[in-house]
Amino acid sequence: MEYVYAALLLHAAGKEINDENMKKVLEAAGITPDEARIRALVEALKEVNIDEAIQSAAVPVAAAAAPAAAAQPAAEEKKEEEKQEEKKEEEATAGLASLFG
Repeated sequence: MEYVYAALLLHAAGKEINDENMKKVLEAAGITPDEARIRALVEALKEVNIDEAIQSAAVPVAAAAAPAAAAQPAAEEKKEEEKQEEKKEEEATAGLASLFG
């Protein structure tokens, strides 16, 4: 994963994603670079538009976050309803106890 992060860091800095720059970033982070992994990632990213890939990945994440945010208030309402029902049951039980009490 750190290799991908290094590539994204280089991209964000406007630097070329190549073997030498990847190695420098990884060494600066205290990671011993693996030449084969660097070479494989650099080759794989040559044909990828990183900005486009980030944009397309961000859309589903944002769409998934919206329903989760909407579900939170619904869960709180459900808890309140459960508490109210429990309170009604307790009141009913107390009422019955007073009849036989």
